[in-house]
Amino acid sequence: MQGENAASGSKFLATPAKGEVSALLLRPEGARSLLVFAHGAGAGMRHRFMAATSARLAAVGIATFRYQFPYMEAGSRRPDPRATLLATVRAAVAAATDLVPDLPLLAGGKSMGGRMTSLAAAEAPLAGVRGLVFFGFPLHAAGRPSTERADHIAAVRLPMLFLQGERDQLADLALLRPICARLGERATLRVVPAADHGFHVLKRSGRSEDAVLAELAGEVAAWSAGLD
Repeated sequence: MQGENAASGSKFLATPAKGEVSALLLRPEGARSLLVFAHGAGAGMRHRFMAATSARLAAVGIATFRYQFPYMEAGSRRPDPRATLLATVRAAVAAATDLVPDLPLLAGGKSMGGRMTSLAAAEAPLAGVRGLVFFGFPLHAAGRPSTERADHIAAVRLPMLFLQGERDQLADLALLRPICARLGERATLRVVPAADHGFHVLKRSGRSEDAVLAELAGEVAAWSAGLD
């Protein structure tokens, strides 16, 4: 079992064509659930946000299984085709289940990683996953408000937690709120005041980045406890 400040590395097969990718398990003592945690488009599983958020989640009893998509594993900046990304999400959920069979599963991720997880769940159930967590759902490109990227969300039959920055330029809240409202009890939206897509806050907010990450972790812990 891993302590709060230690992570164990492993690899799993993303797809037969792409081969193995790396993963990191962080399991605190007394963990109550495990989040299969995908990175965003431009930064891998070791990015500061991923590492710091995982540490904060560990502090509230949520283990994390961070993993790489094949393009990031290969050192590329260009994301894989959607089919490869979705296959990797499924492979990560299976690998996490094999590695930690005793904890309830959550799945999701930062930005693109969260959206790919929801797309996978919309196509077919993710075995054992009880809910999805989105750290900044990327509803549209910056400056181009639209809702097409969320068209699949209605097909997801799991509870979903949307964690969004108030200033997120990739998710106009005027568009996201109605989407969540239509999902009814399946969707929970939590807006972080003054935060952008990366959950950075304005200095005049008087809040530190660490305080924001602690808030995010607390929201995940409270929401996931309600799934029991």
